[in-house]
Amino acid sequence: MRNSRKIIMFSIIIIAVILVGIFSFIKFNPPLVSGIFGATNDYNAVVVEIGNKGFAEVKVDNVLVNGNEEPLNLKMQVSNPLKGFIITDTFDEEAKEYGIHDIENVTIKPNTSPSAQLEKVNNGTATTDDKSYGISVIHNKEIETVNIKYSFLGISFDKTVTVK
Repeated sequence: MRNSRKIIMFSIIIIAVILVGIFSFIKFNPPLVSGIFGATNDYNAVVVEIGNKGFAEVKVDNVLVNGNEEPLNLKMQVSNPLKGFIITDTFDEEAKEYGIHDIENVTIKPNTSPSAQLEKVNNGTATTDDKSYGISVIHNKEIETVNIKYSFLGISFDKTVTVK
C-alpha cells in the first residue's frame, strides 16, 4: 500500500515537471515569427508577413499599432509564396485576389514561417498549396509598430514588429 502511494506521488511529480518544461519551452520559443514588411509611401498602410514555426495552429487575437492604438482597418492576407502579398490602403476587388479575410476567421497553420517559405521558393519547391500569411493594417497616421496579440495552445503572447 505504501509503495503504491510512492509510485503515484512520483508519477504526479514527473508529470508536473514535464508540463512545466513544455510550458517553459513554448514561452521562451514563441511560435509566431515575422518576415518582411511592405508599406505605402506615407506608412499609413502596411503589410507584415507572419508565419508559425510551431506544431499547432496560432490564432491572432488582436492587433494594435504604435503601442496601443486601434487601426482604422485590419485584415489578414492568406496567399502563397509564389503570389506574395498586396500593399494597399483599400480592400477593393483587386485586393481580394490576394486572399483578404477578416482576421478573426483565420488561423495560422504550423510550419509556415517566412524563412521556410523563402527557402522553398529558392529551391524551386514552393507551390500554390503552400500558405503565406500577412497582416494588412491601415491607420489614419504613420504606422511605426504593429503589436500582435495571439494565442498558441491556450497561452497568450505578444509580438511587436517595428516597421519604421
